[in-house]
Amino acid sequence: MHDQAAFLALVAGLGRYQTQRVPHSSTSRTPDRTWLVALAAAMWGFSGLLRSPLSKEYASTSIVLGEHVLLVLLTSPLLIGALRAWWRASLRARIATLVIGAGSSALATVMFTLAFRYGDPITPQVLQKLQPLIAITFAALLLGERLRPKFWLFLAPAVAGAWLLAFPNPLSVGVKSLTPALLGLGSAALWALGTVLGRLASTELKFFQVTALRFFFGMLTLLIVALGTGAPLVLPVSTWPRLLSLALVPGLLALVLYYYGLRSTPAARATLAELAFPLTAAAVGVFIQHASLSATQWVGFVVVLATVVALAWHEHRSRVPAVAPASSPRQPDRVPADTR
Repeated sequence: MHDQAAFLALVAGLGRYQTQRVPHSSTSRTPDRTWLVALAAAMWGFSGLLRSPLSKEYASTSIVLGEHVLLVLLTSPLLIGALRAWWRASLRARIATLVIGAGSSALATVMFTLAFRYGDPITPQVLQKLQPLIAITFAALLLGERLRPKFWLFLAPAVAGAWLLAFPNPLSVGVKSLTPALLGLGSAALWALGTVLGRLASTELKFFQVTALRFFFGMLTLLIVALGTGAPLVLPVSTWPRLLSLALVPGLLALVLYYYGLRSTPAARATLAELAFPLTAAAVGVFIQHASLSATQWVGFVVVLATVVALAWHEHRSRVPAVAPASSPRQPDRVPADTR
């Protein structure tokens, strides 16, 4: 989800990442590591245990600011070089990076954290599974990728499933139920936009530079918002262990395991393994955080997950994918999606 996708640049020390799964070969000696992908996804599902209690006690802006301060400290060795590269980049790349930091890193995480305060701990996390569909739409608008008619066959049920999941009574929507749904979808949209703009910026900046700049500009944005709204700049010392755990465990450790496992996991199998995230989030929400979903919400839960899995499976297997790549002599580098 969000800033976790960028942690890997700090750990692995690489400038580029390919999210395309390694095709499975029966003659390969590399063992299948699907279980690592599932373990990493399950770790993401436990993040609500840390974020939800914090969101109910403290301002969301302060929580996310604390996370970003930690992230800037972790990426500080990369920052000076990243700022120099950013200044030499084109105006388009600089604006894209600013939007990634201010919107996709800062505002999106604030909205996601705030959604826990107004709604149940399950819905905001499952709604994040819509990010691939949103990112594809943004890619068509900004990168020139073409949507074939069959794409809408996946989009329509995903939207219907999201509606059922977001509202306990889908035929009677009130402000109370609309608020967390809009916050969850808004954060998903901003993270998806960050994925697309990251691809655009990566034509001129290396991924680890985009990573460092993302956290830095996000921190500056959050400082301005906190000063303007009167939100505390520093949370009590008692919250620091939870903030550090939130940044490192569902973030750093989970992403290291995820990408290590992804190197030798077939796409279809990895897509199924990633379902450990929403399923774990649902189990944690119901059995530990005592949340409850209506019957129609559970239907929406299944529809959203099934649609995203079907799209991923189709794009990997079909000779005619639903999304055609842009016809450009130079394709932007693939940047890990801001999704869990």
